Amino acid sequence: MKPIIWFVCILFSSVLMAQEMSIGVLRSYNVKRILFSYNQGSYQIFGDSTDFGAILPNEFVDIRFLSPNKISMNKGAVHLGNFSKITLVANQDSNSITLTSKTPKVKIRKYQGNFELSPEDKGLRIVNLVDMNDYLSGVVESEGGGGRDIEYYKVQAIMCRTYALKSIGKHEEEGFQLCDRVHCQAYHSMLRFTPNIRKAVKATENLVLIDEDEHLAGTFFHANCGGQTSQAAYVWNRDLPYLSSFKDTFCIYTKQANWEKRVPQQTWADFLVKKYNYPIYDSLYGAKIFHFEQSERTAFYHSAELGIPLRDLRRQFKLKSTFFSCHPEGLEVVIKGRGVGHGVGLCQEGAMRMAKYGYNYLQIALFYFPGLKVVNYLDYLYFRQRESHPENF
Repeated sequence: MKPIIWFVCILFSSVLMAQEMSIGVLRSYNVKRILFSYNQGSYQIFGDSTDFGAILPNEFVDIRFLSPNKISMNKGAVHLGNFSKITLVANQDSNSITLTSKTPKVKIRKYQGNFELSPEDKGLRIVNLVDMNDYLSGVVESEGGGGRDIEYYKVQAIMCRTYALKSIGKHEEEGFQLCDRVHCQAYHSMLRFTPNIRKAVKATENLVLIDEDEHLAGTFFHANCGGQTSQAAYVWNRDLPYLSSFKDTFCIYTKQANWEKRVPQQTWADFLVKKYNYPIYDSLYGAKIFHFEQSERTAFYHSAELGIPLRDLRRQFKLKSTFFSCHPEGLEVVIKGRGVGHGVGLCQEGAMRMAKYGYNYLQIALFYFPGLKVVNYLDYLYFRQRESHPENF
């Protein structure tokens, strides 16, 4: 009996990793009308349970939101009917399709996998059903761009896979697993321009990052840390030992390492006084309202006792990061900052530079996530099952 249970566990794990991901796309928009047109290979069209044939070269279907209960579909100029669900199924796994949102107008996107469309309160729910590796390839290109070394793409692939598996039920109540926005992972198209990304995803297949408690890790990343990463608690009020602050010299000479912004002194002072009761008449703090020096990352403006989180200043004044210093000049506050993004976890420009210098993906991953382990997810599931139910093995 025990070998059978072991086999079933491994079979379940394999099925899980080969599963179809359901991704809500175009979630930043209330899409009312969208065209699906031929890109590569044909797609079969279904309105509810009726088969309306395939989308062939030079053909498209026009799908429109009617109400929270119904959507309509035309094939070219021919009205096919009103439905509660429309499904587009690729006739081969490698096929892809073009999406053109007409209302509102959004840049054209292309995706692999199948699609399900249904009405929701204010528009269309558009769900891409896609193989995990195809999804990750699209995410890595959306998040990391093109023209990078393959070792960087391997790290990004491991991080994106870990995040996807850790967060897989995030949008379950909305009818899909993850969305295409940055609070999940950017997924703005299929892989289109960088074949090395698919190689990187395949080379790291099933690899994930786990913490010392053997849980899937929080694999956060940002564009540029400015020379020092940030503690997680500075951003989210929650500390994680593998997301500590440390010096990173790999990114300090890249294009996003330094920035400057100017804000009117009156605007700066009004925000601090009205929002946080900044003690403008205090003998110590009053004179420092426009002066702030941050040689190393911290969480608060001047001191924790004032209760002014730097993340709030970043949000209010649309600053590129919280890693900044400032001083008055004329009637303005000159803000000189370092880095782009929240600063937690992997610094993308630093990791890219490490890959360029010849570091491999394991060295890069463990430099930014000290204390974590890179493991095979199938092994991880097997041993967790074994520890939970030793009597079955």
